[in-house]
Amino acid sequence: FLQNHWGQEIDAAALARLTKADLRAYLAMRRGESLSNASAARELSAVRGFLHFVGAPAPALRGPRVKKGVPRPVSPDEAVALAEDVAEDATEPWIAARDLAVLLLLYGAGLRIGEAVGLTGAVLPLGATMSVTGKRAKTRIVPLLPQVRAAIEDYVRLSPWPVERGEMLFRGAKGGPLSPAIIRRSVRAAGARLGLGERTTPHALRHSFATHLLGRGADLRSLQELLGHASLSSTQIYTQVDAAHLLDVYRNAHPRA
Repeated sequence: FLQNHWGQEIDAAALARLTKADLRAYLAMRRGESLSNASAARELSAVRGFLHFVGAPAPALRGPRVKKGVPRPVSPDEAVALAEDVAEDATEPWIAARDLAVLLLLYGAGLRIGEAVGLTGAVLPLGATMSVTGKRAKTRIVPLLPQVRAAIEDYVRLSPWPVERGEMLFRGAKGGPLSPAIIRRSVRAAGARLGLGERTTPHALRHSFATHLLGRGADLRSLQELLGHASLSSTQIYTQVDAAHLLDVYRNAHPRA
C-alpha cells in the first residue's frame, strides 16, 4: 500500500515518516474492500506491532470503533457435558473433582475464571451463598446451587492438599495455586472432542450462565449483581428484560436449579 501511496520504495527510513494520515488512508482503502471494523482494528494492531518490531514510531491513531458483543452461549446440556468431559479427562480423581467444581462455579454461579481460581479456604464451610471478590476488589454475594456445593465439597474431600482458611482453595498438580491457563487448555480440548468449536472457553460458560438466566425471566439489575458488573451497560449487552428479586430470580430461573 505505502509503495503505491507514496510512489517510492519502502525502507526503514520511510517507515519512520509514517503519519496518522497515512494510516487513515490505508484503513479507508481496506474499508473500501468491505473490511469490518473488527478486522480493521486487528490490522491496525498488526501494523503497530510491525512498526515496533522494525524500530519505527507508530502514529497514535485511534482504531475503528468495534461493537461489543457476546460470545454465542453453549446450551445447558452442552455446558454440563463440557464440565463432565473435562473431569473425565483428568489424570487423578482429585483433579477431576477440582476441574468439575471450577467449571460449575462458572456456569452455575457466574464467576469469572480468575474469581474461581482465586477463592480461598475462607469460603468454607459452604452455605446457600458465597462471597466473591471480583474486579477492583469489589465483593458480591452469589447463591450456590446444591450441585455446585456438592462439587466443591467433593474436591475438598479428595484433594491431597489441606485447605486452610488463608490458602488457595483450588490447587495445581504440585500444590501451588491453580492457573487459569490450565482450565482454559482443558476446556478447549474438551470443546474439540465434543465438537463445540471456538465457543468453548471458560468465559463462554459465564456468558451462558447470564444468557440462560435472562432467557428464563431474570432482570438486568439482578443479573448485574450476580455478575459483579460495575455498570449496568456491561450487562445490557445481553438483552433487555424485567423480573423479580435477586435470590428468587436465581432459584427460579437457572436451568440446573
